[in-house]
Amino acid sequence: QIGSYFGGVITTVDIDRDSFTDLLLVGAPMYMGTEKEEQGKVYVYSLNKTKFEYQMSLEPVKQTCCSPLKQDTCKVLKNEPCGARFGTAIAAVKDLNLDGYNDIVIGSPLEDDHRGAVYIYHGRGKAISKKYSQRIASGGDGEKVKFFGQSVHGEMDLNDDGLIDVTIGGLGGAALFWSRDVAEVNVSMQFIPKSINIQQQNCQINIRKTICIDATICFKTRLKSKEDIFESSLQYWITLDAQRQISRSLFTENHERKMQKNITIKGSECTKHNFYMLASKSFKDKPDFQDSVKVLLEFNFSDPESGPVLDSNLPNSIAEYIPFTKDCGAKNRCISDLVLTVKASIAGDSSSPFIVKSRNDKFTIQLSVKNKKDSAYNTRVLVQYSPNIIFAGIEDIQKDSCESNHNITCKVGYPFLKPAEEISFKISFQFNASYLLENATIHVYATSDSEEPPETLSDNRGHVTIPVKYEVGLIFVSVFKEHHVIIAANDTVPTAINTTEQIGDEVTLHYRIEKGEHFPMPNLTLQILFPNVTAAKNTLLYLTGLSHSQNAICQSSYPVDPLKIGTGKPFVLSKIKEPTRDTIMDCDTYSCASINCALVPSDIYQVNVSLRVWKPTIIKASIHSLTLVVKALLRSENSSLILRNDHQKLETMIKISKEHPPGTVPLWVILLSIFAGLLILALLIFALWKAGFFKRPLKKKMEK
Repeated sequence: QIGSYFGGVITTVDIDRDSFTDLLLVGAPMYMGTEKEEQGKVYVYSLNKTKFEYQMSLEPVKQTCCSPLKQDTCKVLKNEPCGARFGTAIAAVKDLNLDGYNDIVIGSPLEDDHRGAVYIYHGRGKAISKKYSQRIASGGDGEKVKFFGQSVHGEMDLNDDGLIDVTIGGLGGAALFWSRDVAEVNVSMQFIPKSINIQQQNCQINIRKTICIDATICFKTRLKSKEDIFESSLQYWITLDAQRQISRSLFTENHERKMQKNITIKGSECTKHNFYMLASKSFKDKPDFQDSVKVLLEFNFSDPESGPVLDSNLPNSIAEYIPFTKDCGAKNRCISDLVLTVKASIAGDSSSPFIVKSRNDKFTIQLSVKNKKDSAYNTRVLVQYSPNIIFAGIEDIQKDSCESNHNITCKVGYPFLKPAEEISFKISFQFNASYLLENATIHVYATSDSEEPPETLSDNRGHVTIPVKYEVGLIFVSVFKEHHVIIAANDTVPTAINTTEQIGDEVTLHYRIEKGEHFPMPNLTLQILFPNVTAAKNTLLYLTGLSHSQNAICQSSYPVDPLKIGTGKPFVLSKIKEPTRDTIMDCDTYSCASINCALVPSDIYQVNVSLRVWKPTIIKASIHSLTLVVKALLRSENSSLILRNDHQKLETMIKISKEHPPGTVPLWVILLSIFAGLLILALLIFALWKAGFFKRPLKKKMEK
């Protein structure tokens, strides 16, 4: 970059201390960042035989500078220019961390609003690490001392402790930093028993038999600068079953999975701890035996701010694993053969699906798991089910054997399913009204931590698919099931009709539909059919009104008041064609007018239909009574939501009767009266005969 002062500072370094140059570091302290701040950069070149080749570049912690456009989002700095000028000073220093390789210190004097900072990079092999190992900020207020890091020196042991010290200069003063010694800490762990056999319980915790394990932890320390034995205080943390969210073991001392202790070490020291495996009290406490128990130990000096520091090239934690012993003979491999059977308590098919009448309807699946070969450790049954059903509970096994999230996991035969052992249990479900699917589906899979050959896995699975329909528990009612209309004997056929009242008696049909409590309301279709004309096309029922709630959209094949009688327009009656002789008229055998209503999902619907009996047709009819059947058909537009049979159809009877004229006796009354009189006379004669009224006692006296 032009103007970056590339080459303003250069330094060669012998990293591996073999007296030959390994690296060339070139500073560009005024290298501009993305916001035109002087961040600075150092380019690292490695020596390849006779020439240097670019290896990488080093950069400081990015400094945020304020501009006039973003004064509200950042802290205004007091000094200009803004940036770091990383690479203003580059110094090769002797081995600071006592790993046998020389290190690099780079100054960055403009950091932190000109307070300054330095960065330390450790050497390794013939290179240095790209990430700095330590950043030292100037601390102060930036007034007395500025530009901390504009000069660096690290060649001398100033306090005669055998360690190289570093002097860092700035404007107004310099600071001397003592190097701290580096300590190697080696840790080992041993366990008795070395493996866990779940069938050999060797202790008792809270009245429960379980397995206890003794752990021996040994620490060994030494300083890298000298061979003298030194005394140190370490703090360590132990975590049991560290790779698990829920531990399968706890310490006997505190009944926790974690423990923190301090230990004083002079050369080497060992300590002991005891922990135990959890007994099975609930589903979460039942450990599986597939993964070993991981014991993690982390450590540091009790006072990390003083004294030696841990060797960064060595880990400050170790982990050991305790495997489980499986009782499967000399081969120590358990080869099982699980067989799963699944059966549901309800059934259905595409032609005859199961009808769900309530969200509280329950059903169960019977599960049976059998093991034909070696012990199946940690046998589990995994159950997946469609969202239109909800897990409701288990039967025939301990309730804490199963855990349910979205899927169900049941541990059976814990800790293992023995050869030839079979376990059966039930899982109950209920239906979920929030999801209306055409099928209730359940997939079941049995598995264990033991091995199972691929050729025997086919019988580890089972599934149940039940086609279902949901019965909408709505209420569909009509206010009246029968209407009675009487035609007076003195009624005559007018020549013209001027008002709707002159047509005949009014019949109003009220239909009401209410939502049920279990399932959502589907889109519905309501069809109302009524016989409006006779076979000879004489008017029977005349539609005068149609009203409905806002959630219904209704259309009629027969218009409302088609003759406009309600508007005052007179209608001249024509001659009645072929007076009707039928006594019952319905829509199964006669043509009818229809009203079709589309009902969008809602809680309540109301549809009202007003009809007038066309009196002239009834007066001219050659019958004395007539029954008209009005039919209302309700249908669901959702194939999954169905209606009960008694909610699909309502019939309303309109019974019409004609009065007889005064002074006339119908022929059937006369005939019935004659027959009744003759019957009474015959009964009277029979009674007299039985009483001996017709016997002649005088004849007997004359014969004597």
